[in-house]
Amino acid sequence: MRVLGVDPGLTRCGLGVVEGERGRPLRMVAVGVVRTPPADAPQERLLSLQTELDHWLSEFTPDAVSVERVFAKANIKGIMGTAQASAVPMLAAARLGLPVGLHTPTEVKAAVSGNGRADKAQVTHMVTRILQLPVAPRPADAADALALAICHLWRCAGQDQRDHAAAGDRIERARRATAHGQPNRLAQLHADAVSMRSAGAAQWAARAGQARRRKTS
Repeated sequence: MRVLGVDPGLTRCGLGVVEGERGRPLRMVAVGVVRTPPADAPQERLLSLQTELDHWLSEFTPDAVSVERVFAKANIKGIMGTAQASAVPMLAAARLGLPVGLHTPTEVKAAVSGNGRADKAQVTHMVTRILQLPVAPRPADAADALALAICHLWRCAGQDQRDHAAAGDRIERARRATAHGQPNRLAQLHADAVSMRSAGAAQWAARAGQARRRKTS
């Protein structure tokens, strides 16, 4: 089984792909960090993150996606970017029918180190040992992403296989319902809006033509 771990963030988003099975050695497939400029608009930063995530999903074809669960703390403003970024991998996985696991930092730390209060250095050290890496993954966001993938593999692998099959059935049912059902309301509203804009533009052009003809007559 192969899992994409995502440590969400707008400035730095850690990505790590791990494959293997519970009770057997795990292998790192890929690791990296997506960075977006703080000066960019939030929607542009989210789009950059989505584009990179779509590339990773296409290239590494994971069986599941593991995302850190975001908790609201005292600094609500500071947590907003992380919360927004966490939605991107969840949506990307849903589009592909992939199971999504949300794991708290405590769960991840306990899974990889046996200590729910382990610091980042301890987590990085244990990730390096578990995956038998020659060097520790840097920065910490990358190590955290790998830890998320490891945690998910050890905690949820069996359930993911059942969820993936069920998701495939749901997607197929939704496809059939869409093919034979009523038009999508949002799509219809969009089409109506386009039609109204086109009609308005035609009326404006007609009035402008009449005004020009009156001036020249």
